[in-house]
Amino acid sequence: MNKKFLLSLIIVLLLSCASFAVAAPDMKEGLWEITVTSKMEMPGMTMPMPPAKYKQCLSKSDFVPQKAEPGQECEKMSVNVNGNTVSWSIKCNSKEGAMKGTGKITYKGNTYEGFMNMTFPNQGGGEGKMTSSMSGKWIDKCK
Repeated sequence: MNKKFLLSLIIVLLLSCASFAVAAPDMKEGLWEITVTSKMEMPGMTMPMPPAKYKQCLSKSDFVPQKAEPGQECEKMSVNVNGNTVSWSIKCNSKEGAMKGTGKITYKGNTYEGFMNMTFPNQGGGEGKMTSSMSGKWIDKCK
């Protein structure tokens, strides 16, 4: 009886590991150039921000693009993969307060398109919102 139980448990664990491995999107691992265009909204004001570009190494085990600003500690709360689409939620802590957000990108081999929405405490009270569109392109191997 114990041998059958252990064998069943091993099979279930192997199958769940295999299904997790298949859950990676179709993306090229390596160094990506990421362009983010954002708009910040606060009570009574909307402020477009200039596009920002940065580079990040992405892999099939770490495929969520993120760039924490100095003084921020960010943590991915959840990551879901559905085909080539990756969605996530994130929480960042800084001296100004906690920011929360969600994002979604769709990989197409060596490019991706997507968005991210963040909410943050407004210094004058209430909550601010930042909406960002994101695009990425593979540029090289990571070194």
